[in-house]
Amino acid sequence: MRLGLIVAFVVFVFDQLTKYWVRTDLLSGRGAIMVTDYFNVITAWNTGVSFSMFDNYGVWGIIGLSLLALVIVGYLLWWMKHESSPLLLVALGFIVGGAVGNVVDRICLGAVFDFLDFHYGAHHWPAFNAADSFICIGAAIIIFDSIFSKKAKEV
Repeated sequence: MRLGLIVAFVVFVFDQLTKYWVRTDLLSGRGAIMVTDYFNVITAWNTGVSFSMFDNYGVWGIIGLSLLALVIVGYLLWWMKHESSPLLLVALGFIVGGAVGNVVDRICLGAVFDFLDFHYGAHHWPAFNAADSFICIGAAIIIFDSIFSKKAKEV
């Protein structure tokens, strides 16, 4: 469990530091910075969940989504306590750290700060942040492990 908690802490700190740096220093009053023809650093506030789903519920949405995320984090911590695979502990740490980072945004800022904007011409992927990236990577590792691990083949 210790490995997962360390990873979760590092992910949380990295997420919060990058969000703070982009908000207060990098963008510093600017709405966006064009980095390449397909990538911008922007200011985007997400009051919902992935892809801004459920974003029109005001304070109740913030409370509800935060509580739901904390329940999920609680389950993942329980899983982490019972997990022995270092790979899965890292994956769970990625998800927990990212989820807690986004909950902190919701509670402290009223919305999750997203700033990574990938696009092709006028077609934009929804903006995201480091926490979202770690959550996706952690989920992908868990899926990959469940498909290709030795335990899965024994079943």
